[in-house]
Amino acid sequence: MTAGAAPDPGREGASPAAHPDWCAPMLATLTDDRFSDSGWIYERKLDGERILAFREGDRIRLMTRNRKDATDTYPELVAALACQPERDFVADGEVVAFDGRVTSFARLKKRLQIRDPDRARASGIRVFFYLFDLIHVAGRNIEGLALRKRKSLLKRTMQFDGALRFTPHRNETGEAFFETACEKGWEGVIAKRATSPYRHGRSRDWLKFKCAKGQELVIGGFTPPQGSRTGFGALLLGYYENGALRYAGKVGTGFDDAFLTQFRARLEKRRRDTSPFDPAPQEPEAIWVRPDLVAEIGFTEWTGQGKLRHPRFLGLRRDKAARDVVREDPQ
Repeated sequence: MTAGAAPDPGREGASPAAHPDWCAPMLATLTDDRFSDSGWIYERKLDGERILAFREGDRIRLMTRNRKDATDTYPELVAALACQPERDFVADGEVVAFDGRVTSFARLKKRLQIRDPDRARASGIRVFFYLFDLIHVAGRNIEGLALRKRKSLLKRTMQFDGALRFTPHRNETGEAFFETACEKGWEGVIAKRATSPYRHGRSRDWLKFKCAKGQELVIGGFTPPQGSRTGFGALLLGYYENGALRYAGKVGTGFDDAFLTQFRARLEKRRRDTSPFDPAPQEPEAIWVRPDLVAEIGFTEWTGQGKLRHPRFLGLRRDKAARDVVREDPQ
């Protein structure tokens, strides 16, 4: 798809603004309320890494949602953005890798630890950048414009081909789209109020319809390996509530042998004498660590005691600060 004539956001009422150094991303709220509404649009929920793309002249930065620089991890995306005719923009999107026709964080995570552009290109893991919003363009702050206008400007501003993709949406038919998403093995759907401005932080103007349960959790300890297993046995997990790290249970599945060995070395550098959880869990063999690493965990449900049922490790997240991890209950 080719971009048309350069859009004039000033005609839409956008105000002049200098190129921003940073924009906190807009975040969706989890809900169990599936609905269809003509005032909302519905996008596929992608299982990848949230990235904000900043271009100011020849300078291009790819930043995670907790402000970590991912530019060297995705050199092919930098090249695609450098080819754009517009030289002043901030765009929001998700970087994904595919396993067949389904986005796979498990596949993408092999790229996340790479910081060298040459190694990233040689990794064999192809990535795509699905853009779904535009925050700043052509010297204008457009976050106050309605979402539909921002998406229209995004589509007209960028050239979408190769690694750069436009995130399509459905109108009105949220429930049917959610059913289709789950049938196809997608992670779910994001419902967005069509008239909403871009808000920095979590908002009920964007809602998550998830096909399966899962969320980020903080690693606060681990157990020793048993039998022939190497590295560690299970990771002890938690989330923050009123400033305290609450214990959510442990996960012992989803690791390969290489990760067990390599991650044990990272855990050793974070060892501490006391439990970071409040209250401390009854885990007599636990080895405690500094709680600054975040894992993506899939599970079937929360138990009545506030623990994970049937958890599985999906990967480490670098795009969320540990202190921002809270229990995601539908609202």
